Amino acid sequence: MKSLGSHIITVFLLLLRSNLFAQEQCPIDTRAFDAGEELKYNAYYNWGFIWLHAGEAEFSVKDKQYNGRKVLHLKAYGTTYKSYDWIFTVREKYQSYIDPETLMPLWYERDVKEGSYTAFENYIFDYPNRRINTYVQKRDRPGVNGTLELTPCLLDVMTAIYYFRSVDFNRYQTGDQIPIHMILDSHAYHLYIRYLGKETVKTRNKTPYRCIKCAIQLVEGTMFKGDEDAVVWVTDDANRIPVVVEAQIVVGSVKAILTEAKGLKQRTANSDNQ
Repeated sequence: MKSLGSHIITVFLLLLRSNLFAQEQCPIDTRAFDAGEELKYNAYYNWGFIWLHAGEAEFSVKDKQYNGRKVLHLKAYGTTYKSYDWIFTVREKYQSYIDPETLMPLWYERDVKEGSYTAFENYIFDYPNRRINTYVQKRDRPGVNGTLELTPCLLDVMTAIYYFRSVDFNRYQTGDQIPIHMILDSHAYHLYIRYLGKETVKTRNKTPYRCIKCAIQLVEGTMFKGDEDAVVWVTDDANRIPVVVEAQIVVGSVKAILTEAKGLKQRTANSDNQ
């Protein structure tokens, strides 16, 4: 769930080349979200044949200034309820600053507790020098500073979610793979999203939504098994709101279901009730 060169002309050329490179190689069809958007989810854990309401998650988008430029601040928070922490404790906070035009990340922070595993990550994306300045601290170990090559279209976890929402799935056939390049734990991963077509799904209050269905390849680790362990349904409209997310984890399976959506770029989501 962290310099610019001293020669101003060199810096300008690097910035120009970097911006053009991002626009040409990492195109977005349209930004499906805007500042002011807030999404809330209930999280469920599968216990045998029973789905337990075990936690909740919130996502928000706000305008912000970062290093003298206007950015979008993406923020997410997820938690299990204390009464279910004995099954698997989750406390997660993710934040990113992104370029509003390219959706490329500029700054990222992750602070998580998943069971007995804890981690804190901070990345600063240095496009002129094509590197990421990283700080990672895990469990009770000392934090480590490092650098990572900033390759084209490299996204952090938060940016990947919102970038995914801006994909034009009308250009793809069922079964097609959409590559995504993501950094996690100071490692770059070449993953993919598989387009599975369109379905109508219902939330817990029986509201039906016409959706795009995709399988997402996850990174194997403390919580996930890896491979295509997650399936997500996003609204088949300009908002591309994730409505239902299901994932296999090492101790069962989890599901997140949309409960509230505010400040959408378009006035309403694409529901069969409309």
